[in-house]
Amino acid sequence: MEIRGPLLLPAHREDIELTTLDDLTLVGELATPEDRDPVATLVTLHPLPTAGGFMDSHILRKAAARLPALADLAVLRFNTRGTSSQRGTSEGAFDGGRNEAFDLAAAMDFVHERQLPRPWLVGWSFGTEIALKYGRDHDVEGVILLSPPLHRATPEEVAAWAGDGRSLIALIPEFDDYLRPDAAVERFSSVPGAVLIPVEGGKHLWVGETQTRRVLTEIVAAVNPDALPLPVEWNGTLPG
Repeated sequence: MEIRGPLLLPAHREDIELTTLDDLTLVGELATPEDRDPVATLVTLHPLPTAGGFMDSHILRKAAARLPALADLAVLRFNTRGTSSQRGTSEGAFDGGRNEAFDLAAAMDFVHERQLPRPWLVGWSFGTEIALKYGRDHDVEGVILLSPPLHRATPEEVAAWAGDGRSLIALIPEFDDYLRPDAAVERFSSVPGAVLIPVEGGKHLWVGETQTRRVLTEIVAAVNPDALPLPVEWNGTLPG
């Protein structure tokens, strides 16, 4: 069976709740490999909730659907404050990337409580702003930025990653609505170690199976390259 679209591969999936320092309850899901320990953990940060972003935004949903089985990764998804999805609604209200710092901190507390290994932040669009602004405060191996707009992360916050020693990888769509490859080279020039990956034909929302596979492949290449190449067919059993 071809692995594409909403196909759900085997994993252990658990509805979880996160508690922030300002006493809000956020809803989410943890997906882990079904019959073995994960080798690394993706802490995902979704696109802008006021523009329809949430924990089920398609790249993050497909990462959780596929990568526990294909790449031995744990995938944590959650709705930031005031954001709703099928899983439910997180308490609080959207704060434009300010108090969302508490949301990331709550997710990282959960990662440490569960002793999940080798956490990486994977931000998409608005989620990249949260990763850039606050990711350095946490014990992560690196950050992966999907379609970073660099609207809210200041030049100083970006430059602070220079010499940090942790991986900063950005996937820049050729036809992004906000930041295209040439501009990204300039905007990230303050971080000489940043790895910028221009994606031919890519758009901000990574629509289509070709773009989905490219994004998931680049994530796995950073976090668990031994799992490459990702298979495009699944011959095992499926959930349910």
